Amino acid sequence: MRKQPAEKRIKNFNEVAMGFTEAEAASEASRCLLCKNPQCVTGCPVNIDIPRFISLIRDKKYADSINCIKEKNSLPAVCGRVCPQEEQCEMKCVLGKKGRPINIGALERFVSDWELAHRTPAGSAAEVKKYATRTTHDARRTTKIAVIGSGPGGLTCAAELAKMGYDVTVFESLHKSGGVLVYGIPEFRLPKSIVDTELGYIETLGVKFKTDYVVGRTVTVGQLRDRGFKAFYIGTGAGLPYFLGIEGENLNGIYSANEFLTRVNLMKAYLFPEYDTPVKIGRRVGVIGGGNVAFDSARCAKRLGADEVHIIYRRGREEMPAREEEIKNAEEEGVIFNLLTAPLKFYGDDRGWLKGAELIKNKLAQPDSSGRRRPVAIEGSNYKMDIDTLIVAIGQGPNPLLLDTVEGLKLNKKGYIEADGQCRTSVRDIFAGGDIVTGAATVIKAMGAGKTAARAINEYLKK
Repeated sequence: MRKQPAEKRIKNFNEVAMGFTEAEAASEASRCLLCKNPQCVTGCPVNIDIPRFISLIRDKKYADSINCIKEKNSLPAVCGRVCPQEEQCEMKCVLGKKGRPINIGALERFVSDWELAHRTPAGSAAEVKKYATRTTHDARRTTKIAVIGSGPGGLTCAAELAKMGYDVTVFESLHKSGGVLVYGIPEFRLPKSIVDTELGYIETLGVKFKTDYVVGRTVTVGQLRDRGFKAFYIGTGAGLPYFLGIEGENLNGIYSANEFLTRVNLMKAYLFPEYDTPVKIGRRVGVIGGGNVAFDSARCAKRLGADEVHIIYRRGREEMPAREEEIKNAEEEGVIFNLLTAPLKFYGDDRGWLKGAELIKNKLAQPDSSGRRRPVAIEGSNYKMDIDTLIVAIGQGPNPLLLDTVEGLKLNKKGYIEADGQCRTSVRDIFAGGDIVTGAATVIKAMGAGKTAARAINEYLKK
C-alpha cells in the first residue's frame, strides 16, 4: 500500500498508509482464489466471509461488499487499519504458502473507505438491519443490557445485541467513547474521524452511550440492577500501566505510555496551539518496550519535535511483539533501535528532572513462558545514555476500580476476570471479554470476544 514519504510524514499526524485506489483494489481482489473451503475465514476472530466480500469487490459491488463485512464486523474501517491480518486471516491464505497472501486488510479498508465516502451511518445501519436478527418481541425490546467500556470489544457486543433487538447502553468512564481506539492509537494510524463515524453507525443501530460514567464509582453494578438492567458485559480492557520498579522512575519527564498517548491522542496535544495540552518532549527521548504501544509512542515523539528517539528493548528485533509494518515505519522515520538492552536506573538534575539512564546489554538464553528467548544481563556491560524524556511501554494490567465493587466476581491471581469460552463469569448475569480477561491483546480479538459474549447473553436471557 502506498504511504506518505518518511521525510514528510514525520512532520505531520496525517495517516501514513494511503489506502488502495479502485484499480489497485481490483488488481488485488483478482488474485483471490475464492477457495471453496476458505482457511482465511477460520483465521478471522469475527468470522467475516472473506472470499464473498472480495468477490463482490471484483464485481465492483462495493455496497454489497461492505454489507457482507458488516454482517459480522461492526468496525470494518478500524479493522482495515489496525487489525494484524498478517497473523490471522492472511496467515491462513493458501497463496501465502508459496508467495504473497491476499492483502485482506487493505481490501477491507478500501471498501470501508468507499462506504465512508458514499453512505451516512444511518444509511449503513439501514442496510445492515436487513441481515440483522431483530425481533418484534416486546420483551426483548424492553430488556436492558449494560456494556461497561466502549473499546472495540464493548462496541462489538453492544452492536450485536442491538441487532438482536435489545435495549443496550454503553457506559464509558472517559469523556469520549471508543476506548483504546481514541486514547491509545495515534491519528497517523487511525484517524479519529474514522472512529467517530463507526460510533455513529453503532448509535444508529439503537445503542445508547453514557460518557463520564465510572461504573464502580459513579454507579455500581448493583445499582444498575436496581434500575432494571438484566445483563452486563465488562469490556474495560487492561488500562492500568505497569512500571519498571527501578531507581529514578519517579523523576519528572518520565511517562507511562498510557498517559503519554492519552495526552497526545484523546487530549489532542498534537494539535497545539489549538489544544493546549501539557506534554513535554525533550531533545532525546527513550521508549522502553518493543510492542505496538512502544512504537506508537516513539513515532508520536518524533512528530512532536524530538531530535532523537530511541527504542530500548531487552530482546532482539526477531522477538519484538510489534507488527512488522510498524517496526519498518519507525525505521524509515529515523527511530533508533537499542536492542538487547535494559534500563538499570534513571538519574536526574537537582530539580528532579530526568537527565539520563544507566543501561545494560543483554544476551538471549532459552525461551521463557512467553515462547521468546529470555534476556540475560551481560555482566560489566553497563553504560549511560543522555535522555531528557522517557516513556515506559512495558504493558498494562486490569484496573480494580470496577472489579473491587462486584460481589462474587472471581479474578485470577493476576487480577483479571475469570471467564469461560462463552465469556461467562462466576456471576450469572455478568459476562466479560477482551483484555480484562486475557490480558493485553489485539483489537480484533477483543471484538471476537464481544461477539461471543453477545450470543451468550442472548442465550442467558432467553432462559
